[in-house]
Amino acid sequence: MKQTLMSLAVSGLFFSCQKEKSGSPECSINVASLSGGYKLTALQYKSTATAAAVDYLAFMDACEKDDIITLDSKGTYDYNDAGTICTPEKKEHGTWQLNGNILTSDGTLNGTIASYDCKTLIYYVENTIVPGDRLTFTMAKQ
Repeated sequence: MKQTLMSLAVSGLFFSCQKEKSGSPECSINVASLSGGYKLTALQYKSTATAAAVDYLAFMDACEKDDIITLDSKGTYDYNDAGTICTPEKKEHGTWQLNGNILTSDGTLNGTIASYDCKTLIYYVENTIVPGDRLTFTMAKQ
């Protein structure tokens, strides 16, 4: 009887200490996981690290806010003037690459990835207007 109770107690401890698997798969920053279409959902500018963030998305034309950039796993991208079309219509095609958490392209997609959860890509560019500033882009995967 003592052995049965001891076995139950030990197995109870063993099973209660196992970690549960999370419902979502882990998302790593690589070309394959980043591939897909993105829409800009936020654009914030800070002139210094301690300055209040300014919403630069508010300064953009409505026809620019619904555009989609599609990253291909082969290293090409397409920027399409989706939804409300600007005049003149903006379309762009080029190449992109990833080196660690640094995005580079022959177009407008350049910066350091701050975070990526397979749904939202946040990257930033520093020293764009003045030394020490930061422009942060938030892109939602479509």
